[in-house]
Amino acid sequence: MRRFYAGGPGCAESAVLLRERKPPFNAVVHSPATMNARSDQSNEDFWVFGYGSLMWRPGFDFLERRYARLVGAHRALCVYSYVHRGTPQKPGLVLGLDRGGNCRGIAYRIARTKQSKTIEYLRAREQVTRVYREAWRRVWLDDDPQESVHALCYVVDRGHCQYAGRLSLSEQLHYTRQGHGRSGACRDYVLATVKELRTLGIRDVDLHVLAEQLRGSHRSPVT
Repeated sequence: MRRFYAGGPGCAESAVLLRERKPPFNAVVHSPATMNARSDQSNEDFWVFGYGSLMWRPGFDFLERRYARLVGAHRALCVYSYVHRGTPQKPGLVLGLDRGGNCRGIAYRIARTKQSKTIEYLRAREQVTRVYREAWRRVWLDDDPQESVHALCYVVDRGHCQYAGRLSLSEQLHYTRQGHGRSGACRDYVLATVKELRTLGIRDVDLHVLAEQLRGSHRSPVT
């Protein structure tokens, strides 16, 4: 089984951030690699693309919620969770947007007047250990090739020590069963995501298989 304490860029840095308990949004590195000119267009509404818990628990105000597809990256359970759904001692697993393929999810339109507040909230939520990179990607709305927008999304940093890569089903089961963090049980996170995907009519084979295994081992309801 893959070891979760493998060394790599960001490991020591993540441990320091967790120990010092700094406000997460202060830990974000503002650079051209994380934000581009579209984030400065404050005179327009902007969009956020959700592919995991943001689909069923966005946590911010929005004007519009649309079905969307992003091309060039896919949803994957590829991030060891040290905070929200696990700890450094007993990591859970959470979703990341990894390169290749495409991803169907939700695009939220947010009022320009709430852009700073929303981005600050997302950074505090997603950037605790800097395992994600902020990126602006084109997404297509309602599968319409004529309607697309640029949306803020969080892409996994493959060079970070919390990047798990492609795990086997047995490895995924191990981490999702053991993980429990600030936001609750990892198992509940996976089941809630699969429930939302089903509501949207999205079939993610790997996640659905994992969810069936988790239900088979524990029958508590998802709230």
